[in-house]
Amino acid sequence: MSNKRSLSNDEIVTYLSTLYESESEGDPISEDEENEYIPNQESSSESDDYHDNSGNENEQLQSTVALSNTEDTLDVQTTSTTILTGKDGTRWESIDQNLVNAGRITAQNIIREIPGPTSVAKRQVFPGQVLSSFIIKHIQKCTETEARMKVNDETWNISFEEIYATIGIMYARGVLAKGQSVENLWSVKWGPPFFRETMSRARFKEIMKFLRFDIRSSRSIRMQTDKFAMILEVWDRFIKNSISCYRPSENITVDEHLFPTKCRCPFTQYIASKPDKFGIKFWLAADAKSKYLLNGFPYLGKDESRPSNQPLSEYVVLKLTEPYTGKGRNVTTDNFFTSVKLAEKLLAKNTSLVGTVNRIRREIPISIRNTHDKQYSSQILKHNQYTLTVYQCKKNKNVLLLSTVHKKVEIGNDTKRTPDTISYYNNSKFGVDVVDQMARLYTTKAASRRWPVQVFYNILDFSGINACIIYKEVTGELISRRDFILRLAEELQKTFKNIHAEGNSESDADTYADANVSNTSNKRKQCQIRQCKGNKTTEICCKCKEFVCGKCTNIVIKKIICVKCKQ
Repeated sequence: MSNKRSLSNDEIVTYLSTLYESESEGDPISEDEENEYIPNQESSSESDDYHDNSGNENEQLQSTVALSNTEDTLDVQTTSTTILTGKDGTRWESIDQNLVNAGRITAQNIIREIPGPTSVAKRQVFPGQVLSSFIIKHIQKCTETEARMKVNDETWNISFEEIYATIGIMYARGVLAKGQSVENLWSVKWGPPFFRETMSRARFKEIMKFLRFDIRSSRSIRMQTDKFAMILEVWDRFIKNSISCYRPSENITVDEHLFPTKCRCPFTQYIASKPDKFGIKFWLAADAKSKYLLNGFPYLGKDESRPSNQPLSEYVVLKLTEPYTGKGRNVTTDNFFTSVKLAEKLLAKNTSLVGTVNRIRREIPISIRNTHDKQYSSQILKHNQYTLTVYQCKKNKNVLLLSTVHKKVEIGNDTKRTPDTISYYNNSKFGVDVVDQMARLYTTKAASRRWPVQVFYNILDFSGINACIIYKEVTGELISRRDFILRLAEELQKTFKNIHAEGNSESDADTYADANVSNTSNKRKQCQIRQCKGNKTTEICCKCKEFVCGKCTNIVIKKIICVKCKQ
């Protein structure tokens, strides 16, 4: 009876290793050479007995070798792929970019609209149209109601032209005399003539005193449900007009904006990282390409309308981008907003997300948080449709960036070897920041203790930016924003200035023929004409509405006019 023996596991491993060494040297192994090689750790007689059996033993050997080759190949592929898991169970697969195909552009990144001004904006493109007639009419109604109640005079009124002229003065002050007091603006020596030619200082101060954006009688009821009720109507109408007048490009930036003010307000915020520290915080969405303000709302503290299981960051992004989802756009956010859950909800609406990720989020693997690789090195992780780029930008600091746009991450050829995901983020992250800088440069902000007036200044700043963008894109005119604001102020002044000029062109006798009694006040105040020694009087000039004493008065047919207005 012949001795039969099967190969042990060690002999199979030795055989396979020798086979791979021969293949790596580039020398093909023939069938004869393969049959001649048998690990011989025993006697030659046992080897001869093994070669004599060519039946089932050879088939068993071939199947064992094939199975071993398959298992070894799978082990190589598995060991070349690293699986990292976050605290919440999110599994990230480390990928080799040389093995990933770029593929076609995804459906959520195909723009389905033509960016730019809409037909509504094109029909109303002239510099003076920064606020709609609905807003002006609402301001007129609220201001007249407040003034009539305060002065107990039902005849007190303010026209559209006066409101436009007042707004024109605010814009001109932001360019020509930012931070100057009202007295200096109307000064003959120091102030620009634009302000004196538009309206009197007393009238401007009177309008600003009674300027309101809601009705006082119903305020207490509305404030119980909305802290922003004192100017909510104007803000909502402004945002509605901004959405209807412009279609953004492929990238929308979402970020926070702090309007600096220290006035008494129930929702004033303190942010140490901001230059001004104190102010009213707004969540804004802006077009990354044109810097057009698309959407926004204020932060008022805890919002009862927000679902309890939804984070604030997720709620803000979904609310701001709601008018623009499902149309092939991308949203760029910073590490306060970006998360895998937010990316998942945006993908369900055919909208992509690119943003830096906070390393403390539960979906980030612990090993990634404390990774310190070689400077300018990159690691790419994949989870379903999400790509996580870990870029070592500094020696002891890396940046984590989540993207649902990039299927393949290419590394740049520059000295810093910047991944294209980082470059994409850098080119689309600064939309809101630039809007903030533009608003601060020529801001209409002035001293005021009433926070609704401060918010109105912020609305005017954003309106001027949006109006300039629409005007340049429709007309194609290359005009600086400073020149546009000055032209805007002139357009707003024009109608009221013409009416004022027509009244002054008539003779004094005809103008005041039907006035037999001068304006008087119940209180004695110091003369505001300042050509006397501070005399006190109850008389008021009929034209500029300032207190005037007898020494500073010119009487025209029993009508009191100060010496300045007479000149």
